[in-house]
Amino acid sequence: MAQNGSSNGPDERKPSEAGDAELSRRLGSLDSKLRDVEARKGSVRKTEDQSPQMSGIGQAFRLSTEFIAGIIVGGGAGWALDRWAGTRPWGMIVLLLLGTCAGFFNVARAAGLMKSRTGDKSGAK
Repeated sequence: MAQNGSSNGPDERKPSEAGDAELSRRLGSLDSKLRDVEARKGSVRKTEDQSPQMSGIGQAFRLSTEFIAGIIVGGGAGWALDRWAGTRPWGMIVLLLLGTCAGFFNVARAAGLMKSRTGDKSGAK
């Protein structure tokens, strides 16, 4: 059985106006369903965007942890320097003050009070 390119089998359909109308109707139905799904996704995204990034108590906990960590690291490094070099109490005093300054700097950075120089595109120096 040779096929010459023109088959009139049941799987081959010729386009007709009735078929085009049915296709247009199905396409319109699919388009409306797609818009509904996108609208639902958009409303979910809007509600997520409106929620705060971090609760107030969570932010306070983070800021206090940043501050205390700076003090503890500075004090620990000062204590270790004093034991190693025998400069008691000057190493601990100096590094504890530096740790406190680092703690303040970390709190200001975490709170968003200071802008990163690489992220600042305002042109101000």
